[in-house]
Amino acid sequence: MDSFHRKAQHRDTRTGHECRFCKRADPEFGKRDPLDRMVRSEVSDAATAHMTENGYARHRMLEIEVRLDAPQFGLLSNVA
Repeated sequence: MDSFHRKAQHRDTRTGHECRFCKRADPEFGKRDPLDRMVRSEVSDAATAHMTENGYARHRMLEIEVRLDAPQFGLLSNVA
């Protein structure tokens, strides 16, 4: 088979959805770049599933804030 008529492989493109944890915990979630909001569909909504390094880092900081029961974005106010 040539490259135009090859058997489809479902791993060719990444599919994803918005991270539900970040969407719930981050009041400024809508202001993020679209790729920073996305996680891979085949993985749960974990920091490691984020498609970008920014998304991963912001997810981790939100996890810390939730664990510390700190005010939302208290740690992220100096980031950007």
